[in-house]
Amino acid sequence: MTTLLLEAELKPGVTVLTLNRPEKRNALNIPMLEAFCEAMARLSAREGQRAVVIRGAGPVFCAGLDLKEALDGAQRERSSSLVRQMLACVYDCPCVTVAAVQGAALAGGGGLMAACDLALATMDSCFGFPEVHRGLVAGLIMTFLRRQLHERHARELLLLGEIIDAERAAEIGLITRAVPTDMLEEVLEAQIDQILKAPPGAVRDTKAWLDALWHHPLGEDLAGAHEVHVKMRASSEAAEGMAAFLEKRKPNWDV
Repeated sequence: MTTLLLEAELKPGVTVLTLNRPEKRNALNIPMLEAFCEAMARLSAREGQRAVVIRGAGPVFCAGLDLKEALDGAQRERSSSLVRQMLACVYDCPCVTVAAVQGAALAGGGGLMAACDLALATMDSCFGFPEVHRGLVAGLIMTFLRRQLHERHARELLLLGEIIDAERAAEIGLITRAVPTDMLEEVLEAQIDQILKAPPGAVRDTKAWLDALWHHPLGEDLAGAHEVHVKMRASSEAAEGMAAFLEKRKPNWDV
């Protein structure tokens, strides 16, 4: 059986978590989400943990939810709850979280990236939140985009559902830096070295205060977003939109 989440030590106190479902573009299914949340909980509680790097195996960082699983009504609540948990545990992690993106970071994959403190991406990467074209609302992801982006940029990404390149993503603040593909490892190492220069207590308290300055606590925002997310997942529009995507046809919004 394939290990859906790989864990490796980059250097003392720095762990790399790699989504390992490359044949499915690292689509987030329930077993992967469960493994990821368990790993993040363990790393967040580990003494001496300074940073967590999140990557994707293969040419794609993460294409979002496994839509075949998302169409299964019996798994809808478990899947949506795990997405909420995944995003929260990354954002709430007391050490620094870094997304190292190669290829596409789409929908839930883009949300995972947006929940990280820092996001590095290769110049050939692309990003987008096409949920609106699947009959869905990116409610959980929206919670983080509203913290990261100007409202106009968030509306552009969420309402148009278009795919943007790394240059545009860096311009609007969706990613921290866009770097040449052959320089990603070098830049990542330099950022990790910079992280390790700061004492862990100061990093932890800085992150906590950054969250406290937001006018709504994250948990409160996620609770409301989760209600919207679950409601739309159960809608006829979502059923048609996801089915059309999987069947590679245009959705019929008149049904």
